[in-house]
Amino acid sequence: MKPEVIVAIDVPEAAAAVDLVGKLPSDAWIKIGLELFAREGPAIVSRFVEEGRDVFLDLKLHDIPNTVAGAIRNVAALGARLLTVHASGGESMLRAAAQAASQAGDGTLKLLAVTVLTSLDDAEMGAIMGPGAKVEAAVGRLAGLARESGIDGVISSVAECRAVKLSCGEQFLVATPGIRLATVGADDQKRVATPSVAAQAGADFIVVGRAISGADDPAEAIRKVRAALVAA
Repeated sequence: MKPEVIVAIDVPEAAAAVDLVGKLPSDAWIKIGLELFAREGPAIVSRFVEEGRDVFLDLKLHDIPNTVAGAIRNVAALGARLLTVHASGGESMLRAAAQAASQAGDGTLKLLAVTVLTSLDDAEMGAIMGPGAKVEAAVGRLAGLARESGIDGVISSVAECRAVKLSCGEQFLVATPGIRLATVGADDQKRVATPSVAAQAGADFIVVGRAISGADDPAEAIRKVRAALVAA
């Protein structure tokens, strides 16, 4: 199975989001992140769900178990298909999140646990966690915790994708951000890859931002990404 392409709608307000989404194929997944959600709230999610879009709501929830569970029940009622939580919230939070997702809405909301942000590398991990801390080890440990806690999958860079699949199983979902076309720079992310590399690593979803949203023709850009996945 080739990865599903998710387009990051990283714009500041609804009008720009509606304009961008309107330029995408009707079957394209869209990701709503913190910037847009903080401005427009649940209404922007409902709008795109009602239009038939598959919505990935990237809120990276990280709080006490009861608070996270309550937030997940509200997200499930909106009709989003994917939602992120932080794996570093711990086992109790993750189990509460998984239970809430399975019981809320129509039961189809899947949770992805954020392992290590793709903006971080080993040097910054060492500054955060102490000397010797490594990204790959942290991703593996957090992915295992998420799987054991009932979470559906994780967010990780392509560099760790194959290792996560090998340790957690092929049915455990991996979504990989930081996807760039070969001609596009890394911007503020450090662990990046091309669509074909992500496909070969076994990713289930790839999140593509500026390579599509910043293109003159976003529909043509997503066609190129999909073509690269087929070729891989």
